[in-house]
Amino acid sequence: MSDVTPVSALGGGLLIGLSAALLLLANGRIAGISGILDGALRPKAGEFGWRAAFLAGLLAAAPLLALAGYDLPAIAVDAAWPIVVVGGLLVGFGTRLGSGCTSGHGVCGIGRGSARSIAATLTFMATAAATVFVVRHVLGA
Repeated sequence: MSDVTPVSALGGGLLIGLSAALLLLANGRIAGISGILDGALRPKAGEFGWRAAFLAGLLAAAPLLALAGYDLPAIAVDAAWPIVVVGGLLVGFGTRLGSGCTSGHGVCGIGRGSARSIAATLTFMATAAATVFVVRHVLGA
């Protein structure tokens, strides 16, 4: 990850913000990934197409960059699969509990000035910081 620079991070952040703003302006929808996925899995009339296109774009981005010649970093998961599964289930539970994920609350909600999203994002971040502290400094993992 040494190739990440302030310029590339700023560019990525601008693209995320632009895409969220375009989805809101064009469709009146919030770019919360968990809500988009949930709506695609349990579609209502007229709702599946844009959700499927959004999710396909998320999945297609990295392969398209690789085909375009970009050198993508290798992904390494250095945890046992049971830990990964439990972590995924906890993230899913937290997403349900918080009525959304960091993309919906953190990117879109804060940008709209939603007090609920600000509180949710502060909770996400505090929980993440506490988890890292416990795992690294208390458990020594």
